[in-house]
Amino acid sequence: MSDVSAIEHFVKRYSELKTEVAKIIVGQDEVVNQILISIFSGGHALLIGVPGLAKTLMVNTIAQALGLDFKRIQFTPDLMPSDILGSEILDESRHFKFIKGPIFANIILADEINRTPPKTQAALLEAMQERAVTVAGHHYKLSLPYFVLATQNPIEQEGTYPLPEAQLDRFMFAINLDYPSFDEEVQVVKTTTTDVQAQVNALFTAQEIIDFQHLIRRIPVADNVIEYAVAMVAKTRPDASTATGLVKEFVDWGAGPRASQNLILAAKTHAAINGKFSPDIENVQAVANGILRHRIIKNYKAEAEGISDDHIIKSLF
Repeated sequence: MSDVSAIEHFVKRYSELKTEVAKIIVGQDEVVNQILISIFSGGHALLIGVPGLAKTLMVNTIAQALGLDFKRIQFTPDLMPSDILGSEILDESRHFKFIKGPIFANIILADEINRTPPKTQAALLEAMQERAVTVAGHHYKLSLPYFVLATQNPIEQEGTYPLPEAQLDRFMFAINLDYPSFDEEVQVVKTTTTDVQAQVNALFTAQEIIDFQHLIRRIPVADNVIEYAVAMVAKTRPDASTATGLVKEFVDWGAGPRASQNLILAAKTHAAINGKFSPDIENVQAVANGILRHRIIKNYKAEAEGISDDHIIKSLF
């Protein structure tokens, strides 16, 4: 199959996937798109939203529809790295045996990731970057495809540990969930207060998802689009000569090179799901908010004046 017909096939399969997810998830179209873009780009996503917006249900539904092995880890203050990675035990024959932790799955839901101390948060770093873990000197490869989808509650800061910048940078997207519209909420209440349970079918195999990820990486990108993405990221750095006035005034630290890489990868996927064979500047702009918002560290003045990340990012266009 040529790459052109493969992209046409991808558009059809993506549409089927969205329809399957919509059996359970009402609305939240942009959120679902961003999660799926991060998955087909081979990245991880951080979902930020108040309780009750179906963050956990959304990840669970997407994992079911993708037909992937799914594990949920509830992050708590007393969680230890070994609770995530696994540990070595002595078996009956007095030999050490490695018992795998929940990190050995295709999709990991790190629920309320900011409720656990940095030592345990850091247990995910190697898995997210290398797709492997090291326990007691032994290196274990994780099965592909591999994604970490983490959730975070932005309003409750009691007893939480903010994610360090190095860990935030590992997430391709930071996705803000808003309340549903009135009509969507009516639909949610109608569908969730009856005895009828919608069934989600597994539509993909792990190999099919890996093939689509390779297809995305093969999509050609014009030099001017890559230069636009790199220039946009450079503008987020307050010391850069190209930094916008808003950035100079309200930002302490800008985004690093990983942001440029993710902008191009996500733009490729965004182009592909819309049936385009190469991304343009509009595709880069369409994914910029989710990719840059957690990589821009605002200063106290921005917080005091209520300047949002999205407002600063809009100024970069």
